[in-house]
Amino acid sequence: MEVKRRTARLLVTRLGSVSEQTRSEALAELRLMTKNDAESRPIIAEAGAIPYLEETLYSSSHDSQDNAAAILLNISISSRTALMSTRGLLDAISHVLRHHATNSSPLAVQSCAATLHSLLVDDSYRPVIGAKRDIVYSLIEIIKRPNSPPRSVKDALKALFGIALFPLNRASLIDLGAVAALFSLVLKDGRVGIVEDATAVIAQIAGCAESEREFWKVSGVKVLVDLLDVGTGSSERVKENAVGALLNLVSCGGGGVVKQVKEIGPGAVEGIRDVVENGTAKGKSKAIALLKIVEGGAKEWDFAMNTRELPSVKFLGYMDRNKME
Repeated sequence: MEVKRRTARLLVTRLGSVSEQTRSEALAELRLMTKNDAESRPIIAEAGAIPYLEETLYSSSHDSQDNAAAILLNISISSRTALMSTRGLLDAISHVLRHHATNSSPLAVQSCAATLHSLLVDDSYRPVIGAKRDIVYSLIEIIKRPNSPPRSVKDALKALFGIALFPLNRASLIDLGAVAALFSLVLKDGRVGIVEDATAVIAQIAGCAESEREFWKVSGVKVLVDLLDVGTGSSERVKENAVGALLNLVSCGGGGVVKQVKEIGPGAVEGIRDVVENGTAKGKSKAIALLKIVEGGAKEWDFAMNTRELPSVKFLGYMDRNKME
């Protein structure tokens, strides 16, 4: 362990060198250490690397920016407090994300977004990061930009999901245009993983009072019901996310959403029933709750909820019809 400490101190000292080559070599070695040796991560943080890495995020060198962002991501796995206690770190991450379409390295953008997702695992950091509107705005811009690399979009979605887990952040996400951006992604992007991640964020954002009006603007309820349609081929995860979003909308918005679902037709109910039959335990629970509301609290569903037993296929009238990483 002492050898690792000495190595870390030496490499961190080299990060302050006037020689760009020396700094670049030290970054490359630190990246390798933090990737392959979990024990080295807190040691490197304790050796004072984070301020140097933060400064390097502003570098015009893509290689240096890539390495610094990757090291921070690796350190975030085990030393979140060290990162969050470093003054200016979130501003440096914001800088990389803001320039995602111009000066920032795509790999650095992805690592910075993934670092945010890693930090957001700690629920105490969700209000802090969510309050950084420049970060939230940049993440939304990444998913809106047609030419954003798929990896950047997925990492941005993961970060947005972590931010949306804190209820008070949801209104800010809506205010900054997240709803339209997310639904546009669902409608225009056919990549299953991205649609799954986008609907996961949508389901979280739906859980606030401001959501119903914004969802109405983009025909959100219809899109969610279409995703539940057995003919669309949506993955089970997408269907469960759609059910979760509708349930949250109903809980926060009430009768207007229920009316929309009913007006769309029997396909909506069939789709919810499909999740009851084939979903995960959590998905089934949400689908039962939503179906109970949509169908007006039928006695059969009261029985299912009280006994915690799922109705049979026959009982449902079921018709046969498919790091977030």
